[in-house]
Amino acid sequence: MDEKYCCNDFAYFVTTSKDDFTDTNKLIYHDIRFDEYGLIIHDGGQSYIVITHCPWTGEKLPESKKELWFDELEARGFEDPLSEYDSIPNEYKSDKWMTLKEIQE
Repeated sequence: MDEKYCCNDFAYFVTTSKDDFTDTNKLIYHDIRFDEYGLIIHDGGQSYIVITHCPWTGEKLPESKKELWFDELEARGFEDPLSEYDSIPNEYKSDKWMTLKEIQE
């Protein structure tokens, strides 16, 4: 089992495919920007329902950093980071911004 995940089932359904929203075998989406997990809604779109605990073990998942992500970008002058996504710094399009924030603190 991958040490990053609490159980084999969770690991499998997060990592089973790189094609997050079209592969119906993939059940859990991990948004690395926010360190947020969700159950994928397979309706042809890119929607998911945020989960806070592993569906198999009940173990608590990391706190979502979505609000912090928005706060950080708004502090940098982006009024609506999602609509301005092409303009935001690349580190905010991955989990790199969290590492940079830790270094700054």
